Amino acid sequence: MTAHTETRIVPYTADLMFEIVADVESYPQFLPWVTGAHVLARHGNIVDADMSVGFGRFAETYTSRVTLDPESRTIAVAQTKGPFRKLENNWRFTPEGPEPDQGCRIFFSIVFEFRNPLLNMVAGAAFERVSRRMAEAFENRAKVLTRRNSKKK
Repeated sequence: MTAHTETRIVPYTADLMFEIVADVESYPQFLPWVTGAHVLARHGNIVDADMSVGFGRFAETYTSRVTLDPESRTIAVAQTKGPFRKLENNWRFTPEGPEPDQGCRIFFSIVFEFRNPLLNMVAGAAFERVSRRMAEAFENRAKVLTRRNSKKK
């Protein structure tokens, strides 16, 4: 099983970062290796979604339940169907200063294990690089949205 925990401080608001991670349907627009995302159902703050990922000849689709808590700015994700024996990730966004626009601290954790041992080995070996690229993609998305919103004003 592969596990990773990361905390980073970004110059974007906790609310913006929460919105970006919660917007599953937009993932194919900015996340590397995400080739498709489709919301199957919404029940209040619970979203069931299919996510398709591809890397070289590897392509998989899995279904996850995403539990959103906007008040505490937390997001919990767990696979409900797909190639993983286990896939869970958690996000928490906290403002970094007394002013809301002073950035935020992002806490992220993920645990996963593929059912296929070969995929598990390959994914584990590349995980640090993939994790870094994904974190950069979320930050870049915040940068793009911030610029877009400041131009509208």
